Amino acid sequence: MTKGAAIGSASGSAPREAGLPHPADVWNALPAPMLLLAPDGSVALANSAAETFLNISQAQLSDKGWELLFPEDSPVRALVQDAVESRTDIAAYDLMIEFVGGRRVRADILVGRLPDREGWLAISFQPRAVTSIVDRQVGQQGAARSAVGVAAMLAHEIKNPLSGIRGAAQLLADSTDDEGRELTSLIVSEVDRIRALIDRMEGFTDTRPRIFSRENIHSILGHVKKISETGFAKGVQFRERYDPSLPPISCDRDALVQAFLNLVKNASEASKNNGVITLTTAFRHGLRVRSSGSGARVSLPLEVCVIDEGPGAPPGIVDHLFDPFVSAREGGTGLGLALVAKIIGDHGGVVEYDRQDGRTIMRVLLPLAAEE
Repeated sequence: MTKGAAIGSASGSAPREAGLPHPADVWNALPAPMLLLAPDGSVALANSAAETFLNISQAQLSDKGWELLFPEDSPVRALVQDAVESRTDIAAYDLMIEFVGGRRVRADILVGRLPDREGWLAISFQPRAVTSIVDRQVGQQGAARSAVGVAAMLAHEIKNPLSGIRGAAQLLADSTDDEGRELTSLIVSEVDRIRALIDRMEGFTDTRPRIFSRENIHSILGHVKKISETGFAKGVQFRERYDPSLPPISCDRDALVQAFLNLVKNASEASKNNGVITLTTAFRHGLRVRSSGSGARVSLPLEVCVIDEGPGAPPGIVDHLFDPFVSAREGGTGLGLALVAKIIGDHGGVVEYDRQDGRTIMRVLLPLAAEE
């Protein structure tokens, strides 16, 4: 009998009622990576999320031990040792965890004792890349609302006079010399540039309900890739790593195409010529966020990543990338990512910036379509 089976069948435990899930099923359904340590420090149980997070199977953990995954000065080792010596529960937040081999992950760690089980410990890891998605969702929604107000005001106050300025410049061009025509041409081109900027901002002011349909995310990404390859991303190599089994999503197809075009365009500009952009899709169990409307917790299992090998955003603006008028690119308007955040938010999802192993990852998480 394994240690996991032994603890589950210990004397005094209540019999499982008919129809209830097996404890092992519940354990493996937990979204946070968790380890159960026996009094001798060995791994009695590791859930599926822990096997993925630690990149090792439960059988190997039980055989080799969890300590070998971390350097001797690892905060994980220190926290477990402190919990054992102090006989108290310990939590530490926003720690940089380094694994043997060099992989680094920022995470929260909680070490807790099992009631009525002397010496038994549960270790829970919560990667910060996930918690920051939940934390930033509110900020993204606030940024989108601010952008709506700013865009509506500017579109009303600026766009109409621009037509008069452009028309006057064209009339002047007909009654002036070559030098004057050069100046009026400059006025016309600058007016057109400003109008284009206002047109982009008007994307924030459209508060009409979106018309959703059931769509295959890979069809949307394929369309985005085709447009990109024939335009702004001609010199970029695309790599695709898709999960072909993903179910459909409910979305405004044109809006999502626009959002992913913006992300791919940013990645293309960061990659320069002959760069590489990787598009990935995956199904992620367990991540849920609270809806700003109903307050209910919504599952966001469908993950789409746009990955480039560029330098990433400057550290000083990382926390504000999705705010309007914040740009890491010289001459940028700072509206592209704010519009992405609004579109994804309109779909009940979230978008997150991440940086790993010298690559920039724009991660979009979306809900699935309701079953018909």
